[in-house]
Amino acid sequence: MNLDDFPKRDKNHTIESKADAAFQSFIANSDEFFIQGSDKRDYGTDYHIEVGPAGSATNVRVQVQLKGTEKDLNADGSLSIEVRRANLNYLLMQPYSLYVCYHVPTKSLRLSFAESVAKNYEHSGKSWSDQESITVVFSDELTAERLASLAALAKANTSALRISRVVQAVAPSAEVPRILKAAAPELHLPADGEQAAEILSKLYESGADNVISGAFDKFAAILGKDHDAMVFCYMAETNLSMSSKPLHPERIWQGLGYFRSKLETGRIYVGSLLYNIGNGFTALGKEDAAIKSYEEAIKHLTSSDMIGLLAQCNKNLGTSFEKIGEGEKAVGFYREALRLDPQLVEAHYALGTWCHRAGQYEDALNHFDQVVFLKTMIEKALGVSGWRVNILFNLGEGRSAFRELNSLLSHAEAYTWIWPWCARQVVNFGRASPVNARLSVEFWKRFLENFPSDRIGQRELLLAQLQLRMEGHAIGVTYDQFKDGFVAVIEHLDPEAVPLLWDRLGHWAQDEGNWEDAVWCFRKAYELEGRLTGYCLAVALNALGRYDESLPLLKQQAEEIQPDAMSWNQLATAHEFLGQFPEAIAAYEKTITLDPDFATAWFNLGGLHWNNGNDAESRKIWTEAVARFPDHELTLILRRDLPMAVG
Repeated sequence: MNLDDFPKRDKNHTIESKADAAFQSFIANSDEFFIQGSDKRDYGTDYHIEVGPAGSATNVRVQVQLKGTEKDLNADGSLSIEVRRANLNYLLMQPYSLYVCYHVPTKSLRLSFAESVAKNYEHSGKSWSDQESITVVFSDELTAERLASLAALAKANTSALRISRVVQAVAPSAEVPRILKAAAPELHLPADGEQAAEILSKLYESGADNVISGAFDKFAAILGKDHDAMVFCYMAETNLSMSSKPLHPERIWQGLGYFRSKLETGRIYVGSLLYNIGNGFTALGKEDAAIKSYEEAIKHLTSSDMIGLLAQCNKNLGTSFEKIGEGEKAVGFYREALRLDPQLVEAHYALGTWCHRAGQYEDALNHFDQVVFLKTMIEKALGVSGWRVNILFNLGEGRSAFRELNSLLSHAEAYTWIWPWCARQVVNFGRASPVNARLSVEFWKRFLENFPSDRIGQRELLLAQLQLRMEGHAIGVTYDQFKDGFVAVIEHLDPEAVPLLWDRLGHWAQDEGNWEDAVWCFRKAYELEGRLTGYCLAVALNALGRYDESLPLLKQQAEEIQPDAMSWNQLATAHEFLGQFPEAIAAYEKTITLDPDFATAWFNLGGLHWNNGNDAESRKIWTEAVARFPDHELTLILRRDLPMAVG
């Protein structure tokens, strides 16, 4: 009997045990990850490792498929392992999943990212999607530095996705489309440094500063903050901050240190570095320091291939001078920038805004017409459109202004400043002409579809419609239809806007011959504002024969508020119909003294004397009236009916 005949250990089991031990030991000694769990169901993942710096848990996890082998290395020192294609598909479901292989002879751990495996197959031209197995090549050793970089990258990626997810989750449903349109595309970066650097360079060349900024921490995790390619990250961050309040001032400060550290390396042109240092200072609002850096940069930007950068440096120097109040000096640098590069859009933009502030609208428009930004710089391009709207309005080109404005509004869902800006322009210019008023009606209707409770919008729509009607233009509604809508919103408007609106509605009622409504509207205006609106109320009361009510209003108008011929004539009418003839005669005389061409006052004054038996005075006045107004209809009536009274 042989009691020492035991089962033999499978060689693969031994290798797997060594791989497990080596990997677990490596992770245990790491300050960046800990093993959250293992999966022995053989679906495709052996370990879930979690980012956990300083003993914390983050729930940021990376999936690991662990392999082990005693195979010889390839001729180039790499290692090849066959895996099932389904296994790769499984790992690709999570970002930054990786294969780790323990090479028993060299006691080394190698890594290969699942995404890199897929990319290598795609770029090789091999069709791998139908294969049962694929080859994973391990060229890189798993080191503490590589693990730290992976931890930072995985954490930055998950944090960015979390922010985007939470912003959308807590937002009102109506805001989600705007949030999505305004958000920069989420950039997924490979863990390979060379690929990341190449992507970063191409993104900067295309003007995708917002995308780079959104992925700043990812690039820093892969490349390290001192990598040469990080120059694009710092420049992108500076570019964004120069046009608005810095979102990440700490990155600008890091960038300043980075640029200074490169001055002595010789790898980046000194003039370019000084230019970027100047940009960093101006992004932080430190214009004096920026000016010194720009001036020093100009001294170094002497070679012919630096003309473009020299022009941009002059433009930015001008902007810094403008910010500290030295406008004339700023304009000189803008013009020098355009001398060096006549197509420099930033210089045209700067001069355009300068001319606009100076009221030189034609020059401003000429400069803005030469500003064409790339599609990736859409917000800057929209800013130009905003200025063009204002300039065109100031030049009296209402149709063109509204055409530009409507184009701008197509982006309003993504950029919240557009609706308020456009509304301000239409408030200021929308009633400057009948054309503007007609176009502003359509604008305010659309505005109120988006902001139905906005009081300014409600007010301006009513004013534009009333103005059009007063100027003889049809607005598509009757007086009664308009009044119904008017009454529904008038009490919700700002009090200072209400008297004018009641006054305008009263004039409409007056034009319709609806004197009762006219009195109602004018009284509303008078009760709120008084003074000038009292004249309109008094005229309407006179039209209804309510002279005892109109008289005190007219006396105040004629003697204090609006002492013109119109007021005195209406006062004379009230006195006349109240039987107060001496007062009526005095008021008519005052009327023709103020306006000798006030025909009806002459005829009414003569008639008042005639009715009171003062034939001589009546004949004298009517004779003068007929001489003054030979073609007036009352002249014809007098000559026909009372020829003896006109001399």
